Amino acid sequence: MFDWERILVNGLVQGGIYALLAIGFSLIFGVARMINLAHTSFYMLAAYGVYYFGQRLGLPLIVSIVLSLLITTLIGICTYKLFIERVREHQVTVLLITLALALVFQEGVVLGFGGHYLGTPSFVSGYREIVGVKVLHQHLVILGTVLAALLGMWALLSKTRLGIAIRASAQDTEVANLMGIDVPRILLITMGIATALAAVAGIVVAPTLAIEPRMWTHPLVMIMAIVVLGGLGSVKGSFIAAFVIAFVETIVVYQFPEGAYLKGSIALLVMVIILLVRPEGLFGISLEEERL
Repeated sequence: MFDWERILVNGLVQGGIYALLAIGFSLIFGVARMINLAHTSFYMLAAYGVYYFGQRLGLPLIVSIVLSLLITTLIGICTYKLFIERVREHQVTVLLITLALALVFQEGVVLGFGGHYLGTPSFVSGYREIVGVKVLHQHLVILGTVLAALLGMWALLSKTRLGIAIRASAQDTEVANLMGIDVPRILLITMGIATALAAVAGIVVAPTLAIEPRMWTHPLVMIMAIVVLGGLGSVKGSFIAAFVIAFVETIVVYQFPEGAYLKGSIALLVMVIILLVRPEGLFGISLEEERL
């Protein structure tokens, strides 16, 4: 039996998390032309932050969330300023540095919290029945947070002077410089925004997952697949591709539970098939045209 109601709910939740991560990844690539392999490690750090401030220190939930978001974002900004900015134009160097940083963050978490699984209580308990499906309130919180974050990103990029500066820098940094835009500052802000999106994803998903030091690896593979599928540098493409991949994974889990461990492989296979038909991705560009 095709349980479309549960597939819809879980696909939307998983797609929303992927969308937050993929848009941040795509944003920093589109503006800075760099592939940040440490991106999902900030997702991991934010999840551990909520656990540490809430469970270890016993701080109120809202305080734990705010502190985790702010500290993770600050770590991302400092990481860019100290390690990436000076070598940003050397793509292979950036790849190696960001991968090394991700592993350093992982080992730091192991030293601080151990390698075992940890859990965070749900932000809200209970469930609500929608179209005959019991939807956890925590899932509604995730969907609401994702929607608010994505609408905020749309408003920022399309309705503000900062958004115009980010888009101008993404299209041509040299012309943006000539127009008086402080490109290095825009790149730093963009890194902060991308890190904040990853942190939000980690915070809202923490109560639904077992928190462990390697929780950043699977999302990284999927996010890279999503960004390639959607089109490198395309925020719109990353958004749509995130839900395509998420629904493929969810359908595999619900319809073929004995092969659920293959969900990632099947999602990647879908990506490969689409790329064979359209090598530049769903919303990619063949030439250096408009991005974001």
